[in-house]
Amino acid sequence: MAARVGPAGLVRGAVIAQSLDNQWVNAELTKDMVRKGKSLQDVDGVRGKEVRAEYFRSLINTRQVVANRVFFYNNRAVSCDLVEGGAARRAHQRLLADGALVPFLLNEREPTDPPRGVDVDREAFTAWQDTVEAMPAGSRVTCLRMSWDDQENRDTTRSALFNPFAARVQGLTAKDIPLLAAQVGVPGRQHARFAERIGEVVQLSNERRIRGELVTRGVLYEEFVSVPGLPVSEGRYDKRKPFAGEIKQLLDLIYNVNLADALGMYPLTPAGSLRRLALQEWRDVRTTADGAVTDPEQLMLFLRRQAFSTVQDRLSLTPSTVDTLALADIRSLRESDAWDDYMRAFDALTADPAAFEDRVGLVFDRYVRLNSEIVRLADTRGDRRTGANRWSPVIEVVVAVGGAVFTAVTGDETWSVVGSLGSVSAECGGSVQLVLRNRVEGRREQKFAREMATVRFDSAREWEQFHSMVRKLPGYREQGGPPAAATSSATIQDEIPEY
Repeated sequence: MAARVGPAGLVRGAVIAQSLDNQWVNAELTKDMVRKGKSLQDVDGVRGKEVRAEYFRSLINTRQVVANRVFFYNNRAVSCDLVEGGAARRAHQRLLADGALVPFLLNEREPTDPPRGVDVDREAFTAWQDTVEAMPAGSRVTCLRMSWDDQENRDTTRSALFNPFAARVQGLTAKDIPLLAAQVGVPGRQHARFAERIGEVVQLSNERRIRGELVTRGVLYEEFVSVPGLPVSEGRYDKRKPFAGEIKQLLDLIYNVNLADALGMYPLTPAGSLRRLALQEWRDVRTTADGAVTDPEQLMLFLRRQAFSTVQDRLSLTPSTVDTLALADIRSLRESDAWDDYMRAFDALTADPAAFEDRVGLVFDRYVRLNSEIVRLADTRGDRRTGANRWSPVIEVVVAVGGAVFTAVTGDETWSVVGSLGSVSAECGGSVQLVLRNRVEGRREQKFAREMATVRFDSAREWEQFHSMVRKLPGYREQGGPPAAATSSATIQDEIPEY
């Protein structure tokens, strides 16, 4: 029934979609939930639309999306197609059979095995089992585990998931706390109190590790985020607990980055969520990935003005209603020549980031043409909201190095470069992110955002050389201060606890 793969069996460019995390809420909505005492169910109308849009965007902009198997039936934005049945369920089956959607299994050997120690939506879980069991003859679901040898899986899961999660939590007090506080939106006057609270999070983590107990997101939620006496899964966050929303943002970021790193993938961070930059991983950033950049001159080229060839098939209107499409439309889109051309262009770009100037124009062209197809699909459904905003597609390149972020926006007549400086270490790493979007941005518009290269500088001299070159770019603006905010105790024995 299942095609069993390990991390090495994923396609190049596979991603973890953070929006499918059953606890994901954007930073703005999280603050509102904490302030008003709302649960995940209370905000399901707003949150559900955002998750659904991010789910579709991940399928549009990547070849392969990996998700915790629980999210297929405990996340309504995904399970609604399974429960609905008919064309929606068939589209889901096709995406599973194509390997576009890959369940990550923890202990299970089959995707339909009930997860241990997890409350599930019974109707959705039954629909999930029916969906998988009714797959067309010869079709199999590609399933991912750390290892398909049970003992090795237990050992690897502990060493690659649980231990690094605890290490990242315990390392929070070693960060630049004012910078960390700014990233999660804590006002300057509260930085000292925030530092004390982070110290308490780290202390609990240390105490559990000393006792040989696991440090999990659920345990930390119970102590620092969630309302006492209620299941963590209810998602009701306690405003009486200091910085509950900010700590939730950090724990969610660590959780999803940790899983992506364990699988050798990039996390796909949705709009309005805390970026990885907040973790300040400047010395230990992953540099074994393809496309690591170590030359200041090469890195600066990402921020220079790009000259794009004229795209004949320009859209006059923006496809701002991706979330109004059906899953069958997304499957159809992935089978189109426009989508295949788009993926090929991006694959070629990430395979050789040094050729960015030569290849980014083709990615831009294919992106615009793909969005033409999205508008066409929306029109066939009678959706007239595609004209809400004018369509002015731009490329945004975000270069994060140490505690600094440089953002270049270019497209049509638009071009600007802005730098935001935070703490910078002598040895600093980071990443290059490519964003394709409408210049007049709307939260649920079709948008591409992917990490395309890692960065490593080994000395302060390299950083200073890069900074000097960027400052000479025409129209460069620099902002002072740090970048603003983006906005059970059982040990592993016979089975793996829920991650």
